Amino acid sequence: MKNTLSVLVENQPGVLSKVAGLFSRRGFNIDSLAVGITENQKISRMTIVVDGDARVVEQVEKQLNKMIPVIKVKVLEPGTFLSSEHSLVKVACKIKQHAEIMNIAELMHASIVDVAPTSLTLEFTGDEDRTQTLLGLLKPYGIKEVVRAGALAMEKGSETTLKQSAKA
Repeated sequence: MKNTLSVLVENQPGVLSKVAGLFSRRGFNIDSLAVGITENQKISRMTIVVDGDARVVEQVEKQLNKMIPVIKVKVLEPGTFLSSEHSLVKVACKIKQHAEIMNIAELMHASIVDVAPTSLTLEFTGDEDRTQTLLGLLKPYGIKEVVRAGALAMEKGSETTLKQSAKA
């Protein structure tokens, strides 16, 4: 089962390496990892997607909480958060197929960002299910290359991961 963790860390060199090393040492695979600065320049948010049961996720959460640069770890429960990833997809096609692929792009709310005589490149933002749907629709044309950024996740509603009175 895929689990999503929202991890707030001090924004300093080497933190990403430390967190990735923890997963590696424990033999856990990271399915997706996205990192970026938050509204506070001193804090970065890592969105980490791991595949594992409740025991694995609990172990990862405990290990992360022991790390010095980690401020807060929150396991996001299914249905309580929004998730999105960014993708670029290069599709093989002849000029006469451009219109068909452009229709698929419009249907899926993707953008055409590059046009060449034998390919089109689409830019897409959506959750994993919608990304898989787009890839499935484009597969018959011949997908030449796919680049996917890690999932971003944020809790629904007005709650925030880090309360204003907390550290940093």
